[in-house]
Amino acid sequence: MGVVIGVLRSPDPTERRVPLVPDVAKKLRAQGAELVMQRGASAGASIPEGDYPEVTWVDTEQEVTARANMLWTVGPLAPDTLKSLQPGTVVIGLLQPYGSAERAQALAGGRITSFAMELLPRISRAQSMDILSSQGACSGYQCVLIAAAFSPKFFPMLTYAAGTIRPARALVIGAGVAGLQAIATARRLGALVEGYDVRPETREQVESLGAKFVDTGVSAAGTGGYARELTEDEKRQQADKLGKAVAMADVLITTAAVPGKKAPLIITDAMVRGMKTGAVVVDMAAETGGNVAGTVPNQEVQVGGVRIIGPVNLPSNMPVSSSEMFAKNLFNFIGPFIKDGVLTLDDTDEVLTGATLTANGEVKHAGVKQVLGL
Repeated sequence: MGVVIGVLRSPDPTERRVPLVPDVAKKLRAQGAELVMQRGASAGASIPEGDYPEVTWVDTEQEVTARANMLWTVGPLAPDTLKSLQPGTVVIGLLQPYGSAERAQALAGGRITSFAMELLPRISRAQSMDILSSQGACSGYQCVLIAAAFSPKFFPMLTYAAGTIRPARALVIGAGVAGLQAIATARRLGALVEGYDVRPETREQVESLGAKFVDTGVSAAGTGGYARELTEDEKRQQADKLGKAVAMADVLITTAAVPGKKAPLIITDAMVRGMKTGAVVVDMAAETGGNVAGTVPNQEVQVGGVRIIGPVNLPSNMPVSSSEMFAKNLFNFIGPFIKDGVLTLDDTDEVLTGATLTANGEVKHAGVKQVLGL
């Protein structure tokens, strides 16, 4: 049976991304795949349906799920959608695997083979498939633009007829993809930038972008490119030295996250209150609890003279670029396994097995089972 790839309109009214763009649709069709999309699926990304000549457009979700044996999705599928899927359907996308035991069990119970791109192994071969990195780059970029829009100071040094305005000082916490993109963007806008991460190996990356690395003497290098959790003593040492850098910043951007866990609290209320009046904080980790005390998701709050902004789903704010990146990541992940219109999954491939959430009626990923208590 040939592969039929379906795309549904997102049930989330704030989600503007689409997981399949015209260039990728053309490549899939050249490999023999059939494509079916629900009308309106690409509207949020400003892509007209006419730009997809390879796609069959249908009106309802049920028409997509009845025809498709593979679904590409930006976010987890709704419970009713999961119930409508045919056994054996393959689902690929950002599935929030750690978010719900009920959802994971529904996927397994429906005998759905699901690949959660959040679980992608952190290996060189998987870099071109890494949706967390591509969407993180969008988020890091957006954070700086938000900070610049709210900042009461110019980012760059400015010379005018009466003298010179000093550049803003920006501090970026977290030097993963999002943090490095934030550093690079703040530098391009002309700010004096410092970067901090608990992983000491990131120092070279931060400095290569023209920023100064804040050294607290704490190392939390973990496995798979992520940081481990700090001990209480390490947290106190970090807070003491980091607090001095925070107090000097006009703009603070935080991007630290631990997969499957609540975001680490790095910036305490005392640190926030020690910042300059008029300083701006943008907490990219707001959706998972926030790195900053006082952050409220999708809101702006005032703590003393400091504004704390907790944006959510930042990649959706730039859906043209983020959708293109997302779709290319998915194609690089599954495209090699589609030949002459037939999907042949290789259960010995480390990328596929590493990203498998459910298969053969079971939740397969050991880390997810541990976190969800399955």
